Amino acid sequence: MNTADCIEFTLARVVERIGDPAPRVYQRLFAELPALQALFVNDARGSVRGEMFHRAIEALTDLAGERPHAPGMLTAERINHEGLGVTAAQFEQLFTILVQVFREVLGADWTAEIDAAWRQVLRRAADATGAPPVQR
Repeated sequence: MNTADCIEFTLARVVERIGDPAPRVYQRLFAELPALQALFVNDARGSVRGEMFHRAIEALTDLAGERPHAPGMLTAERINHEGLGVTAAQFEQLFTILVQVFREVLGADWTAEIDAAWRQVLRRAADATGAPPVQR
């Protein structure tokens, strides 16, 4: 499989197993970076988190392929988030946590090929945002 195929495979398997992964991703994000939870005080229904998660997935799948839109979008969003007090490293942490959750959900189905694809996409995201990739 190429990088884009690995990313699509992962997303499909995660959704098959747990449905919407966004709540798990944000639960972990807030556990690791509790100060960020305050930014969502008015998001009682999770619609802002859902939209952000959708845009993150959209950017990562774009980065896995031809990448025409993601670098500009991620750079703009990083700058927008800086205005909210979110550092570049904190912004990047969402992507790292997303991959950690996916890895846990796939368990034994998380292969070296899938891992390499996600590492490549995370590197591309870090390049786009200007933040060093968070390694785990």
